Amino acid sequence: MSTLPHYQPLSETSAAAPFVARHVGPRDDEIATMLATVGYESLDDLTDAAVPETIRTLSGLDLPEASTEIETLEELRQLSRRNKDQTQMIGLGYHDTVTPPVVIRRVLENPGWYTAYTPYQPEISQGRLEALLNFQTMVADLTGVPTANASLLDEATAAAEAMTLMRRAVRGGPDRIVVDADCLPQTIAVLRTRAEPLGLTVEVADLDAGLPEGELFGLLLQYPGVSGRVRDLSGLISDAHARGALVTVAADLLALTLLVPPGEMGADVVVGSSQRFGVPLGYGGPHAGYMAVRSGLERSLPGRLVGVSVDADGNQAYRLALQTREQHIRRERATSNICTAQVLLAVVASMYAVWHGPEGLREIASRTHRHAATLAAQLRASGVEVVHEAFFDTVLARVPGRAEAVVAEAAELGVNVGLDGSERVRIACDEVTTEADIAVVLKAFGTGLDTGHETGESSWAIPENLQRTSEYLTHPVFNVHRSETSMLRYLRRLQDADYALDRGMIPLGSCTMKLNAATEMEPITWPRFAGVHPFAPIEQAEGYLELVRQLERWLATITGYAAVSLQPNAGSQGELAGLLAIRAYHRSNGDTQRDVCLIPSSAHGTNAASAVMAGMRVVVVASGDDGTVDLDDLRAKLAQHGDRLSAIMVTYPSTHGVYEEGIAEIARLIHEAGGQVYVDGANLNALMGLAKPGEFGADVSHLNLHKTFCIPHGGGGPGVGPIGVREHLAPFLPNHPLLPEAGPATGVGPISAAPFGSASILPISWAYIRMMGAAGLKLATQVAVLTANYVAVRLADHFPVLYTGRNGLVAHECIVDVRPLTRTTGVTVDDVAKRLMDYGFHAPTMSFPVAGTLMIEPTESEDLVELDRFCDAMIAIRKEADRVEAGEWPADDNPLCNAPHTASSLTKDWEHPYSRDLAAFPPPVLRDDKYWPPVRRIDGAYGDRNLVCSCPAPETFQEEGDAD
Repeated sequence: MSTLPHYQPLSETSAAAPFVARHVGPRDDEIATMLATVGYESLDDLTDAAVPETIRTLSGLDLPEASTEIETLEELRQLSRRNKDQTQMIGLGYHDTVTPPVVIRRVLENPGWYTAYTPYQPEISQGRLEALLNFQTMVADLTGVPTANASLLDEATAAAEAMTLMRRAVRGGPDRIVVDADCLPQTIAVLRTRAEPLGLTVEVADLDAGLPEGELFGLLLQYPGVSGRVRDLSGLISDAHARGALVTVAADLLALTLLVPPGEMGADVVVGSSQRFGVPLGYGGPHAGYMAVRSGLERSLPGRLVGVSVDADGNQAYRLALQTREQHIRRERATSNICTAQVLLAVVASMYAVWHGPEGLREIASRTHRHAATLAAQLRASGVEVVHEAFFDTVLARVPGRAEAVVAEAAELGVNVGLDGSERVRIACDEVTTEADIAVVLKAFGTGLDTGHETGESSWAIPENLQRTSEYLTHPVFNVHRSETSMLRYLRRLQDADYALDRGMIPLGSCTMKLNAATEMEPITWPRFAGVHPFAPIEQAEGYLELVRQLERWLATITGYAAVSLQPNAGSQGELAGLLAIRAYHRSNGDTQRDVCLIPSSAHGTNAASAVMAGMRVVVVASGDDGTVDLDDLRAKLAQHGDRLSAIMVTYPSTHGVYEEGIAEIARLIHEAGGQVYVDGANLNALMGLAKPGEFGADVSHLNLHKTFCIPHGGGGPGVGPIGVREHLAPFLPNHPLLPEAGPATGVGPISAAPFGSASILPISWAYIRMMGAAGLKLATQVAVLTANYVAVRLADHFPVLYTGRNGLVAHECIVDVRPLTRTTGVTVDDVAKRLMDYGFHAPTMSFPVAGTLMIEPTESEDLVELDRFCDAMIAIRKEADRVEAGEWPADDNPLCNAPHTASSLTKDWEHPYSRDLAAFPPPVLRDDKYWPPVRRIDGAYGDRNLVCSCPAPETFQEEGDAD
């Protein structure tokens, strides 16, 4: 009987074949081989042996029957057609844009870019790191402050991060931040959500008359304002500084090509979105937020920071600066839970700037501004009041008694404009605005376009004192790639320097680097998914709304929860949303004293960081020698903290890669003490179809759609981190002030800038579930568990498997211990990881959750050939270490401590005790398919001491033969 009942033989598969045969890597005979190695006759037998009966679900998955790829794409097309195709001139921080076709083809739709992982192994991430360095340079140049990070999640959360940064920097100061009333409404709402549990006061004020009285730690300004107004902010900034406060300016990057940058006005922090730099609207995301800081605040910068270091040969190389800080967030001393960036979208935005260059960006900005100036002049000429004299791209018109009618008429004519209060209409021009669009808007106002109206420099609405005179984007990278040929080759060069899933397995534990199928990815660039504004009238987004509701239902049945919110746009944001729901629930019951969050010592750092941000006190619970939660210590902590218990955060299967037997007992103890159980869904790939957190005791979980549900990691972002909750927590899910349909009226407020977070990538997970069906999802989980146990069995005689569960089995990942090897040979976990690069692999997760170990997660998508190739490489590396131990190679000069080996290193004088051939082509590396790391091992300490965060050196762009 076939192990995979949905499979057809490969010779019989077609586009109409069940998708499960495409997604699951091993064939029937390979699964049989692996089962025999592990010692079980069937997948069901393995599941019964590995998964505790106490957590097994008794209910199936209430999902539609699996559809084919062709059927799924047609269903998605039908959904997309229910989204109305409108010209979007609403503004509110979102603008239509043109993604350069070369960037669409070579980056956004290219698996070499979108299937890569966070650059924690920088030697094989040099292309991505260079692109992010370009992004940082672009942001720093345009904002006028020296140091930018590698992106944040969106503009609103970037502003929230700036708020907490300012509060930390103003030590001992007040707890009040003043926010300009001309800031984006979604930003103000997210600030309130984030400030309340931290005890911070957000005061929104009209600053025309200056700062309000009283002390403050920070000031947030919008530039240009949401109303479109452009004004000199230097006076407000100086006043805030005089009171001991810091100032954040939320700025539009395109406007900054024409406007005096905030850094030149004295801003301490500048935040915003890079969306209009070639990233589609996508109903709100994903988009790369940004943050840049003045000198002195660099080491307080949240998120990732790409800097310049050197490799073992002294060559320039890029890495994540302060990487340890970011990888292992500082738990209860955390200041941020950001453990991701929007890398793929930051790369798109940076390449938009590379493609257009400073002159091209200025031309786009100038054209956008001229359209706005033309519109304003024509409105004034027809008797309509234009509220502001100075603006960049947004015109605010006052039409008492007619505003709603104008907005409705414009929509009927195919253009969405914004309603600002009861009397004003907001019209935002952008890169795609045409004279025809302006004519439609004028028609909605009851006037017409005078095509002879002057639209040159004399019609500008930017005052001379606010016109930018400083240079920007002067680095060669923004000035040399003007032909598509040049740009194509630049992108290819960067891609070739990286390692992504299109090259081979990325066996990162807890990261679930599975197949991101082409069919799942195809719809995200369709115009009727990509071109929808997040604040368009809800009736214009019926397709999106139906897709969201279906996906919410499917995720609820998979997890056993009553309700799901898709708004959080990262796992870290999902954690925060879940904990805020728990906090709100306790407060609704009058239990305001419940502020203790128990967290096992093995938990991911974001768990504790999120608890701190949710206003909770972190208390660590010990882990036993077997990696499970120490139940005796848990009972002691419960007795100690009594009625102050708010929640426990646990990962299941555990961070150690096993199905803990005690999870039901943990849940019982917590509930008896009046607390709530938060199950981190990072490891849901070991549960889907087998167990449901909502059924075995959990009250809330966040899910990682960029893990279990096939949204690609994109080099470290995008992601989606929705939360599922039981019925009693549903009233406290996130909501949004600009869209009631986004969540309950009693919700905790918005977590993300957009009502449905990163909506444009939800079709990926929708398609995955739709094509897999209930049986396919269960099969995927069973095969994932099988591959992990197969790897564990094959490696056990060479690297001890640190933790196992019942019957000596692991879940979907295993941890192998390198520490004994280090004690006997001096070979470290870093040496093994870097040597794997020579063998053509990305290393597993290093030193988490236990220092000196490797956490391996093969996933269900890798076939037996690739699994064996990896196991053979690990075994060969162990044999190389044995030669070090035997004294054949010195401890300080061997293939492991010198790894990785670059092609150029082989051409130099060779004085090592091992051959060039062994260095470059260790068995069983294929000589005709060799991946060459572009740099040798990078000096991390050097990079942390020298936070050099600017573009690649100009010599990088020097043509061969030009050197002296």
